[in-house]
Amino acid sequence: MLIDTHIHLDADEFSADRTALIDAARAAGVGAFVVPGVTADGFDALDRLAEARPEVARAYGLHPMYVDRARPQDLDTLAERLAHPEVVAVGEIGLDGYITSPTLEDQLPWFEAQLELAQRFDLPVILHVRHAVEPIIRALKQVRVRGGIAHAFNGSRQQADTLLTMGFKLGFGGTLTFPGSRRIRALAAELPSEAIVLETDAPDMSPLWARGQRNEPANLARIAEELARLRGESLAQVIAATEANARAVLPRLGPLIDRLAA
Repeated sequence: MLIDTHIHLDADEFSADRTALIDAARAAGVGAFVVPGVTADGFDALDRLAEARPEVARAYGLHPMYVDRARPQDLDTLAERLAHPEVVAVGEIGLDGYITSPTLEDQLPWFEAQLELAQRFDLPVILHVRHAVEPIIRALKQVRVRGGIAHAFNGSRQQADTLLTMGFKLGFGGTLTFPGSRRIRALAAELPSEAIVLETDAPDMSPLWARGQRNEPANLARIAEELARLRGESLAQVIAATEANARAVLPRLGPLIDRLAA
């Protein structure tokens, strides 16, 4: 089945039609959804969603773009949530070098603290890496974790290879559908099949055919078709490989997928 390894189904943009959108995605072949947390205030809503929908796998994290509103006790709250046996990852965590506030310097302590939690709970991480791949690699060398997913990867092939050797898969989504995204399309075409997982990042990062519109989970099926075309592979090959990769990098996701397939 298709696995959306990064989607914000708990976002307010989906409040009016969340159930219908999940059902439409399931009908399009998307079997499971990994929903990363972004703020401690949103963890309860994420819990309710995961409890209501068996297709939803939960991750918890403090997103780098919002750490200026985080409180020290949020790390304690995060640690409590990570003890849940069905949590698949720590995320969405990382660094964002595109924004100017909070600065990278302000983001870094929060990232390092969450890497230490991932190490403590032996969980993979879901990384936000926008304009910050090199400082993220440096941090990962200082605090070793069991790997994870570099979401929306747009670095160099050398950086990709470094992350792969550290146990990471690379997330590709709607951006690869744009002809102008040459680096991303080249990576998607050339990387070994065991390197890639699929994602939408919905409601953000809409693909070409939904440009300027809300991204929706069912779009993953057409994104997979474009990935297959770029790689010169069949859609079945892409689905099988990306599911296997998601299972490998997020070990707790496998039982959820198996329950859905039963």
